[in-house]
Amino acid sequence: MSLALDRMVHTPVLISEVIQGLDVRPGKRYVDCTLGGGGHSAAILSRCQPGGELLGIDSDPEAISIAQHNLYNYFESTVIVNDNFYNLEQICTETGFMPVDGILFDLGLSSLQLSSDERGFSFQRSGPLDMRFNPDEQLTAADIVNKMPESKLAQLIFIYGEESYANRIASNIVRHRPISDTAELAAIVSSSIGDRYSKIHPATRTFQALRIAVNRELDHLTSALEQSLKCLAPGGRLAVISYHSLEDRIVKNFMLRETRSCICPSNIPECRCHHQQQLTLINKHPITPTETEIEINPRSRSSKLRIAQRI
Repeated sequence: MSLALDRMVHTPVLISEVIQGLDVRPGKRYVDCTLGGGGHSAAILSRCQPGGELLGIDSDPEAISIAQHNLYNYFESTVIVNDNFYNLEQICTETGFMPVDGILFDLGLSSLQLSSDERGFSFQRSGPLDMRFNPDEQLTAADIVNKMPESKLAQLIFIYGEESYANRIASNIVRHRPISDTAELAAIVSSSIGDRYSKIHPATRTFQALRIAVNRELDHLTSALEQSLKCLAPGGRLAVISYHSLEDRIVKNFMLRETRSCICPSNIPECRCHHQQQLTLINKHPITPTETEIEINPRSRSSKLRIAQRI
């Protein structure tokens, strides 16, 4: 395989907590909706043998190649699909993984994507303004940065990046158009903000906003969570690792809603929604990494794991 070794190394986040939370057992079937380098999948496969199976999904073809290499020892127990988890129900149906005993989402960027200069995800390297998980998609970060009207760009950065200096950043971006690479964009954002952030790079929130918009991450997550209920067997578990408040809020609200037998507004005297409870929470509060894990794997710092069980 021609891929460099350092591009193949992947440290899965909250690995023991994921295995315990999914209640991985021999002979059961699991879906890893964000395959990445295959770190979580390898751990799941090692625990569900003999007889267990795993379906791995990723929209990034490079991640697929790396995961196939890393999961070679489990070749007969693994089905790998290059697609977006937005199509979760269809993928599970077409591959015969229906129903399943556990579904995992590890959201956000993988270390594989961050280490690739040509993908344009990192503000610490110079690369093209791309940010697509799937290179076959049309919209790139360059399209947004160089073509979107200033008011809409400011709104995008404010909402998806939760960036309080969105207006100033958008104004400076428009003033410097056309912008050709990530280093140039990061410098423009940094000059717009200055040293107002002590813990994160000034461009972090803007790059997050652009990546979310390019890949429609929040819309896809909302749809995939809904589909997961159709794919899980009774007693099956759903585990989601999020890395920022927008993702975590969607996951939290989804799980809370599905633990209720009625979701009617509080001002309605009697139930009209006919909603049925479909989940029970395994952990009421999100599971976060230990200080030891954060020290070993800084990427885990902002991660939150939520787990629920299909009833």
